[in-house]
Amino acid sequence: MNKIRTFILAVTSKLDWLPGLLARFTIGLIFVPTGWGKLHHLPQVIEYFQSLGIPAPQLQAPFVASVELVCGTLVLIGLFTRVAAAPLIGTMVVAIWTAKLPDVKDLSDFLSLSEYLFIILLIVLIIKGAGAVSVDYVLSKRAPSSTQ
Repeated sequence: MNKIRTFILAVTSKLDWLPGLLARFTIGLIFVPTGWGKLHHLPQVIEYFQSLGIPAPQLQAPFVASVELVCGTLVLIGLFTRVAAAPLIGTMVVAIWTAKLPDVKDLSDFLSLSEYLFIILLIVLIIKGAGAVSVDYVLSKRAPSSTQ
């Protein structure tokens, strides 16, 4: 049993770069196209935001679209990942609050919301960082050491 455990730990330790990459790709491949789509259909998005009662929809719609596109791109490539994840969490909280919460009947409904799951992935990225396959990682290796 100990040999199996040792083998599993050896294999999984070589894959420690994978969770960050999968989380970033999941988030990036969702937010980049939605941000792009919102930017190219602003009148419809403004109208939708108005129907949800979101204040200043003429300002909020392009702002949210830009946040999704820019921050989604940053998360996708792993640049300033921890910082870029925070505004995306904000957009998901607002999306849940304004568009999804009225349809939530119980905890199971809430936990199955894709927006909730995106928030969880974004929190993981804030805590763990982008991972070894990212621009953040490359830049951290190039930065001069603070200990000499």
